[in-house]
Amino acid sequence: MSTIFPIGPFHLALKEAALLKLEVEGERIVGGDIKLGYMHRGIEELATKKSYHSNIFLAERVCGICNTAHSTCYAQTVEALMGIDPPARAGYIRTIVFEAERLQSHLLWFGVGMHEIGYDTAYMYMWMEREHALDMLEAICGKRVNLGINTLGGVRRDITPDKMSFIRTKLDLLERAVRKTGKLIGEDRVVKARVKDVGVLTRDEAKRLCVVGPTARGSGVNIDTRRDDPYAAYPNVEFDVPVEEGGDVLSRTLVRLRELSQSIKIIRQALNDMPGGPIALEELPFPRVGEALGRVEAHRGELVYYIRSDGTNSPERVKIRTPSVVNNNSLIPMMLGETIADAPIILASIDPCFSCTDRVTIVDVRKNKEKTMTLSDLRRGRPA
Repeated sequence: MSTIFPIGPFHLALKEAALLKLEVEGERIVGGDIKLGYMHRGIEELATKKSYHSNIFLAERVCGICNTAHSTCYAQTVEALMGIDPPARAGYIRTIVFEAERLQSHLLWFGVGMHEIGYDTAYMYMWMEREHALDMLEAICGKRVNLGINTLGGVRRDITPDKMSFIRTKLDLLERAVRKTGKLIGEDRVVKARVKDVGVLTRDEAKRLCVVGPTARGSGVNIDTRRDDPYAAYPNVEFDVPVEEGGDVLSRTLVRLRELSQSIKIIRQALNDMPGGPIALEELPFPRVGEALGRVEAHRGELVYYIRSDGTNSPERVKIRTPSVVNNNSLIPMMLGETIADAPIILASIDPCFSCTDRVTIVDVRKNKEKTMTLSDLRRGRPA
């Protein structure tokens, strides 16, 4: 006989509000569902009430961990509506900040992952090393969160020779930390035993669910927007796209570990090859009437912005498809057949962001009822 085991909406294993209803037989998970909607902020609607410039800072508030990913994608989409390209130097600075933010995001994830399996010593070590990435961001942008580096037509801050030297020093320290982290994961038998063959998502299932980022690459799906549809300075730098075939928590961990080394490699190339010239355009055209689609490889996977312009100073429509919108769908398939004790690390392995996915609430004005859609409701295609 099965039992419903709820996790959330407020729970120590969750960093954001969500409700997981796991159907269990003893300790084994045999079914489940996810209910989101506890943190919806209406950012897409709010964006239509603000100017194009103001929305840069609104886009950053979609997610604090990957705020530059959002502001870069938003800025590039508006620039497409304007029919402009930012100066080459601005593209290199965007790339450097983007990858520095990927470093701090992945190191944050490593800390959370170690905490979820009870390895708090590794958690504290990784968050200590994460400070080097945050120091780099602070040196470039003047801030550690919500960086405010992007503007339409370029960036707001330049990277001076002194800052370049500081960044290179921090990259050396981070490279040492990555080697130590790799040794910990590769040689610690307890860590390997805890995450190997746990939360398996096969390649076919990953493609069916359209997952993106490290979640997809950990299941053998070789996709990366930086390579497949390059932007900023990515066409001019060389890097590898890490792919693992195992599909388990360990594979997703190894993908992120290898991505740390690639981010360091990209930043070094961008610093060495950065061209001179301005960092932003002095004059900007008005966005034309029409629509544009932009996408970047955020730290959790492909991030997509759609903007429609009606010729005014505010967008007519803004649509944001964050990586977690699709990645969250893979959680229940990963958990089936696993134990309750595995649920927290499986959940953490996709690096979920619930606040940037809360969208779907059906309001029936005739019956004066509202319903937040669950994953099962969406699959059935009906609101109740």
